[in-house]
Amino acid sequence: MKQQRNYHAGLAAETNVLRGYLDQGYEILAQRFRGLRGEIDLVLSKDATVIFVEVKKSRSFEAALARLTPPQIRRIMATATEYLGRMPMGQLTETRFDVALVDAHGQVSVMENALVP
Repeated sequence: MKQQRNYHAGLAAETNVLRGYLDQGYEILAQRFRGLRGEIDLVLSKDATVIFVEVKKSRSFEAALARLTPPQIRRIMATATEYLGRMPMGQLTETRFDVALVDAHGQVSVMENALVP
């Protein structure tokens, strides 16, 4: 039961974050992109830049950020590399890695360029 509740809370957090990006003129390329090494929550684009977004939800922004581990960051980077292999410019595509934190009240804090390849 708790697992299902957490899953739906995560989906709601993703939807909330996505809405914020779309309101700012971003275009969605993929949601929950699954690669061979992992998953990226949101893949967006704006002004020829591809933005990979990891969404973390917890009771506070600090607790959400603490849930992002070094192995998970490595999986995100590997999955992003795989995704870029499908793009016309491949690894030369301009990219950005954001982390979107969602607290228990549904407030969102986006950290742009939070992960540097």
